[in-house]
Amino acid sequence: MGGYRWWERMGPAVAVAPGTRVDRFEVFFDLVFVFSFFIITRATAVDITGDSLLHGMLVLAVLWWVWVVHTVVATRVRLGVGFVPALMVVAMAALFCFALSLPQAFGDPVRWAVGPVVLAVSYVVLRGVHLLLYWHVAGESPGERRLLLKYSPELVTSTLLLLGAAFIPPLIDDPGWADLVRDGLWIAVVLLQYGAGLVANAWGWVLTSAEHWTERYDFILIIALGESIISVGIGGNLLGEPVTWRGVTAAVLGIFFTAALWWTHFDMIAPAARIAQHAAQGRLRVAMARDVYAYCQLVMIGGIMLFALGAEEIVGQIADGSINLAEPTHGPGVPLLFGGVICYLCGGMLFQLRALGTLSWTRVGTVLVLAAAIPLATHLPAMAALSLLTAICLALVAIEMVVMADARRALHKAVFEEKTTYEKHEADWRARWHEGAPDEKPR
Repeated sequence: MGGYRWWERMGPAVAVAPGTRVDRFEVFFDLVFVFSFFIITRATAVDITGDSLLHGMLVLAVLWWVWVVHTVVATRVRLGVGFVPALMVVAMAALFCFALSLPQAFGDPVRWAVGPVVLAVSYVVLRGVHLLLYWHVAGESPGERRLLLKYSPELVTSTLLLLGAAFIPPLIDDPGWADLVRDGLWIAVVLLQYGAGLVANAWGWVLTSAEHWTERYDFILIIALGESIISVGIGGNLLGEPVTWRGVTAAVLGIFFTAALWWTHFDMIAPAARIAQHAAQGRLRVAMARDVYAYCQLVMIGGIMLFALGAEEIVGQIADGSINLAEPTHGPGVPLLFGGVICYLCGGMLFQLRALGTLSWTRVGTVLVLAAAIPLATHLPAMAALSLLTAICLALVAIEMVVMADARRALHKAVFEEKTTYEKHEADWRARWHEGAPDEKPR
């Protein structure tokens, strides 16, 4: 036994099977992403300006690409089996450090010089862990290893750009030019990452379990929606103030419109897209997975971050007892709140169009109504503006439940039949655990 190496003692890496689903370790790993989303929102909320919003979106885009790479690795190997969890804990630590350094990524290049360096090093470690793991599991497939080498320029170049964004700005005397260089390097990283995914196309990749892929992305979207509620509760200072009817009403409205946004995606679009992902095969399946989940869903995540910032501003004004409820709202709260929901719905429409080849007139109409309501909402009191947004979102859900009743019923029936069949198969397999005499005592 002494001749075994540590990874051999823990067990080998196990390949993903066609029916693989998300395991508990992956959900555990995703908790760090919850923290990362939260940090981005909190750092942006400190001083909401055009620059801070740009920086927040750039950081979100880079973080999301790391997430995409992580899920690609998870399509090849089970992350909760064998020695893989130990390796993933290293990636979790790097991701946590990456998140902690995010607030300093775009700060004073002299005062906060360490933060960008920690971020770049964490990025290298995180991407390196994923690369080493995939390289190991692809040991018996020379074609897959050649494919990894094909993507290596993106990893090397993006790392050099992030290191440049950390080390070059402190050397520039003019603060304006230093900020411009730093922002330009970050923009180059984002363009490189997402451009590489498009240029490389879907050739050579295999998506073994469509169920695992869709389930993982559904979970991270739900996590992001949950994070928005946390941000509103903390940022709106609902926890730091005595409970009042104003705060309770704002909290209820926030839950209602967030639940409506969840409903718009997970009631029909997400289940139908999941079926479409299962139905696609070969390169079509890989291309759909990339376009729908890696690209379109990023727009939805960005929208969630924006409306979380806006809701935080609005709820903070409502909960503040020193502000008259009849006073018109002020600040960037309304544009961010309504604009974020528009961004979320537009991302959802792109998602629907690419996955299903359809576009709902109800969504298009709702986006137009929200855009037209922004000038009005900026002159309304905060409670009225939040109520207006909630009413529009709930109206969208109600209209679609009536207009699309037949399609919705048919879809839910198919999904339910699949679910019950799967559950019956699991129950039949587990029945072997109950074999033996009922009064048999355990030995």
